[in-house]
Amino acid sequence: MSVNIGMVVVARSGPGVLHELTGVIAHHNGDIASVSIIQEQPESRVYFEINLPEAPEILQADLQTLPIVREVSIVKTLQTVYGKRIIIVGGGAQVGQVAIGAISEADRHNIRGEHISVDTIPLVGEQVLADAVRAVGRLSRARALVLAGALMGGDIEKAVREVRAQGLLVISLNMAGSVPDAADLVVSDPVQAGVMAVMAIADTAKFTIARLHRRVF
Repeated sequence: MSVNIGMVVVARSGPGVLHELTGVIAHHNGDIASVSIIQEQPESRVYFEINLPEAPEILQADLQTLPIVREVSIVKTLQTVYGKRIIIVGGGAQVGQVAIGAISEADRHNIRGEHISVDTIPLVGEQVLADAVRAVGRLSRARALVLAGALMGGDIEKAVREVRAQGLLVISLNMAGSVPDAADLVVSDPVQAGVMAVMAIADTAKFTIARLHRRVF
C-alpha cells in the first residue's frame, strides 16, 4: 500500500540537481505531489511530498548515496501539519475581521482533528489584487479564497473566474464592483465570511455551499 511522505534533501546547489533527485524517486516509483526548493548557497534544501509504494527508508538510503547529497530526512507532510489553507486577500481592516472569524472557526474544527490554516495578505490596487488571486491557484493546499474589500472589479473579476474554474472556492464580501457577481458566495459580515469559509472546507462540518438556496448573505 502506498504512503504519502515528506522528505527534505540537503544537496549541492547547481544545474541538474533536481534532475538527479527526481530520477532516483522515479526509480522507486515515487509519485511527486509537490516540490519546493530553498536556495542556500552552496547548498539547497529540497522538500518533496511523495506518494510512495514502498518503505520510505529505502528511498532515503538510495538518495543518500548520491555524491551531491549531504543529508536526507523523512518528515511529516505539510498537508499533515498545516492541512487545508484559506487565503484572505484585500484591504487591511476587512482582512483582519475575516481572519478573526476564520481563525476562531478553524480552532473549533482543528481541536476535533481537522488541520486548517489561515493566511492573510492586505493589498490594494486592481492589478496587484488580480495577480494575488491568480497566484492562489498555484499555492499548494489552498482550498478557499476570501476577498475582503470595499471595491473590486475589472481584472480581479476575471482572475476570480479563472481560479474558480480550477476548483478553488471563492467567497467575497458584499462590496461594490463586479467581483461579488463572480464569486461562489457573497457575505456581508466579514467575521461571518471567515466562519463560512472554514465551514465550507472542513470535513468536520455539515455544511456545503451547493446545498444553499441563495448565495448572498
